[in-house]
Amino acid sequence: MSLVSALGTAILPVLSVAAVGFLLGKVREIDVDALGTVTIYVLTPALIFHSLATSEISGGLAAKLILAVAVFTMAMVVLAELVGRTLGESEPALGALVLSSSFPNAGNYGIPLSAFAFGAVGRSTAVLFIAGQSILMYTVGVYLASRGQGTDLRGAAREVFRLPLVYAVAAAWLARWLGVVPAGDTAAMETLRLVGDASIPVMLLMLGIQLANTKHGAAISRVGVSNGLKLVVAPVVGVGVALLLGLGTNPQVARVFVLECAMPAAVTPLILTIEYDSGGEGLTGPEYVSTAIFASTVASVVTLTGLIALLQAGAVI
Repeated sequence: MSLVSALGTAILPVLSVAAVGFLLGKVREIDVDALGTVTIYVLTPALIFHSLATSEISGGLAAKLILAVAVFTMAMVVLAELVGRTLGESEPALGALVLSSSFPNAGNYGIPLSAFAFGAVGRSTAVLFIAGQSILMYTVGVYLASRGQGTDLRGAAREVFRLPLVYAVAAAWLARWLGVVPAGDTAAMETLRLVGDASIPVMLLMLGIQLANTKHGAAISRVGVSNGLKLVVAPVVGVGVALLLGLGTNPQVARVFVLECAMPAAVTPLILTIEYDSGGEGLTGPEYVSTAIFASTVASVVTLTGLIALLQAGAVI
């Protein structure tokens, strides 16, 4: 697939909806927290259950994919930590650099983009990616955002089990294992599909609104390292992890995995850094992360267009 085709069929549809959210966030004061609550507790669980229950991805491949997410994330955490310390970064900027470099926006950017680029397999793989990443986000991510403040990591880990997506994943695989998944044309599955599909445009609108509300002037000169790690190094690490764990036996899944690894910085780390921000002088964690989100999302138009063209042509995996 050519660069123009990748841009037109995968990137532009996603950016168009996000742009509507951005403009709306600029002209109106929107309570994105309310949209986030609906997405987390209603729309996303429906998307996860329907996608996994009807997915052609086997249980063994799904387990391997979640392991790959864990390996990729920890590899990026270690790499970003080493780079940050080498450059002399200190807290809270160091933690913000690691967070924005290690956690891709696999949800409200990655799921729609993967679906546009790779269809049903793209959506199912992206859903599994975000399920695995969410567990790491609310354990390792909370630790990175709050280290130095005496936060109980075990308490942070318990937050994972307050998220309905964990139970949606478990319910979907249990239903598949027991062979009780309803037929696709039943009222129950059609309802789940309808509700789940609604999550994709809502996620994109939320992304646009959040970008419209981020303050990115204070740290624009400091996030170049984070953006380089996230948009250039991360997909290379993703390819290595995919090959190491044998995801290449299913090329489509492997390609979506690499695409998810290459997404710009995630929004959830911003929420975490705000929650654990201790104030003080100098560059704060929220300022760093919000700038990284904005800059990496803008730059990803170029990097993801090229990557999608390479992936769909089979030039990478």
